[in-house]
Amino acid sequence: MHRQFEEELGQIKDSVLSMAGLVEKALAAAARALVNRDSDLARSVVDLDDVVDQHELELDRLTTEFIARHQPMASDLRFVIVAVKLGPELERIADNAVNIAQRTLHLNTRPLLKPLIDLPRMLALARAMVSDAIAAYVGRDAARAREIIVRDDEVDGLYMQVFRELLTHMMESPASITTAIDLLLVARFAERIADQATNICEQVVYLVEGQPIKHPRLSGRTPRERDLGSAGG
Repeated sequence: MHRQFEEELGQIKDSVLSMAGLVEKALAAAARALVNRDSDLARSVVDLDDVVDQHELELDRLTTEFIARHQPMASDLRFVIVAVKLGPELERIADNAVNIAQRTLHLNTRPLLKPLIDLPRMLALARAMVSDAIAAYVGRDAARAREIIVRDDEVDGLYMQVFRELLTHMMESPASITTAIDLLLVARFAERIADQATNICEQVVYLVEGQPIKHPRLSGRTPRERDLGSAGG
């Protein structure tokens, strides 16, 4: 029974990693499609979404059957609970990659307002957060997860910068509104991806430390104290 238990835990981990690999592929392709104005690549991101959804369903099946069969406890139960929660987070990240690809298809029908600088940087930061969050999950590295959470501030700062610049464009040139809105949506999707990477990191901390760090006001700690606090602090 113990061997079957470990094998099935491994299957759950492999399912998470397989899904994460597809999501990272979608993010990378969406970013390249935006920068290179590549409509074919953008459409491939949209097509990949169904595959990600299938992986989420498979992860749901594996975790549900594992809990019913083995009734795990303590750290093993936390591992499965976190896997259950990572599935929807990864699926939402893939959805946002699709959203970016769809905005790219719209943008490719019109000239850009200016060369893209901050948006590719936002996407690169968000993609790195997702990749590093998965690595923290694999390594059960709570310290690394906390460091990634803090990086969300940089993405938020870039989002506000992009928002102000595009708002100025729209005020100065009403003809730019349609394009500016598409670009603003891309920025918003990138910001959401960073938030979802943060959610994954919060789950990693819970997995390792056994204590949730969401909703810090309930524990009397500020968000920054939550992010920087030591294990068990």
